[in-house]
Amino acid sequence: MHQLNLEAFRPAAISADTAEYNQRVADMMAQAPPTHSLEPQVVREARKRGGGVSGPPVYVEQAQQRTLPCRAGDIPVRVFVPAQVRGVYLHFHGGGWVLGSADGQDPRLWDLATAAEVAVISVEYRLAPEHPYPAGPDDCEAAAAWLVEHVQSEFGTDRIAVGGESAGAHLAANTLLRMRDRHGYTGFAAANLVFGVYDLGRTPSQETSEDAVVIPRPTMEWFYDHYCPDASMRRDPDLSPMYADLTGLPPARFSVGTLDPLLDDSILMAKRWTHAGNEAELRLYPGGFHGFISWPGLKLGEQANLDTIEFIRSVMGAR
Repeated sequence: MHQLNLEAFRPAAISADTAEYNQRVADMMAQAPPTHSLEPQVVREARKRGGGVSGPPVYVEQAQQRTLPCRAGDIPVRVFVPAQVRGVYLHFHGGGWVLGSADGQDPRLWDLATAAEVAVISVEYRLAPEHPYPAGPDDCEAAAAWLVEHVQSEFGTDRIAVGGESAGAHLAANTLLRMRDRHGYTGFAAANLVFGVYDLGRTPSQETSEDAVVIPRPTMEWFYDHYCPDASMRRDPDLSPMYADLTGLPPARFSVGTLDPLLDDSILMAKRWTHAGNEAELRLYPGGFHGFISWPGLKLGEQANLDTIEFIRSVMGAR
């Protein structure tokens, strides 16, 4: 694992364009009603109408809408298959287990599929509060189990990486643990874990994030209350992988911005990953706020997405 890059935390490490963009985001968020003051369905409908930060959703024609026939029922997935397939990337979207969808990031996933030469499968797991824990993790586990069984016949490869952003990174880590413990499978090639949440009991950076942009502490609590209303359960290892036995897991890349309330989650989880005998890389992005890879025109996010492509290419052996 790389040593913690202390230079990334210095104010001078934040580029002028990132600082300017961050101020625009802060001003915009100050004018909008906070997420935690709204009902989940209201937020979802607004995003469908183009009220999100990126405007109306953009769908790519190459995406395939499928269902996986799993034992517990059919699970919808969004599939992106490039001309050359060297591996499969099993993706879980973010949104605090309450928001988001498998078709909410088509351009980014199609770019990853074509540039890294991987088939991408994004899982439409069930959302809270209509379907609280453990519905979402159950769907992700079922999708992973199906893929392990069918990856060779469907895609002509046995190399699988898993990953996601925010709650999706949490679900990716949880899926690795469930596949190891419930299915005896430890053959994933890598994990790509982007500004994930790994301690639902709240790390110090979460605890002190009252004024953070995008996900201040009240919004984090809103997500937690919908996903797992019983606060006494939240540090169970199946809910907070920070507290799980992490032995026997694949190489992982942890990415996070230095202004993200989930900063401590990535730093501590990367340390625990290596302490358990696994390989881990921690990549810090100076001035990055939560979700910065999805905001249009932010150069820092564009670079982070290119870095993800390079990581997936490397673990899949693409040239």
